[in-house]
Amino acid sequence: MTSPKSVSRTGLSTVSADTVVTSLLTVETPGAGFIDLSAEVAKFASDAATREGAVTLFIRHTSASLTIQENADPSVLDDLMTALDRLAPENAGWTHDTEGPDDMPAHVKSMLTSVSLHIPVLKGKLALGTWQAIYLIEHRRRPHRREIVLQFFGSVR
Repeated sequence: MTSPKSVSRTGLSTVSADTVVTSLLTVETPGAGFIDLSAEVAKFASDAATREGAVTLFIRHTSASLTIQENADPSVLDDLMTALDRLAPENAGWTHDTEGPDDMPAHVKSMLTSVSLHIPVLKGKLALGTWQAIYLIEHRRRPHRREIVLQFFGSVR
């Protein structure tokens, strides 16, 4: 195995992490699709007076999920929904259909994505990349009320 030609790393930064800040974010979804939560999570980090640490998000549901994805071209999100629908179609012969034909596929899609995220906070800002956004993915066709626990661990201003 060969090593990369160019690798660099910044110096170490050490802070005392003595603060935990928690909030519950409630989102009314319009139905299946991606909902950008980036501004709400950034506002949470700002309101918590964050300096250095991490924000975690945890969705309290089994038929919706969280992800970090591209925020520049909306066709990426359309294609991702298409891919998830192909991986877990409604007509796959699921036995769990108590809440409708889209329920079991929603559970599978949630399992394939994430129910929690961890985002570093550097100098009071979310350390997302230029084209990254934080999304709730609603996997059910009808609207739902979704709850996401937000927590910051670290140092504050």
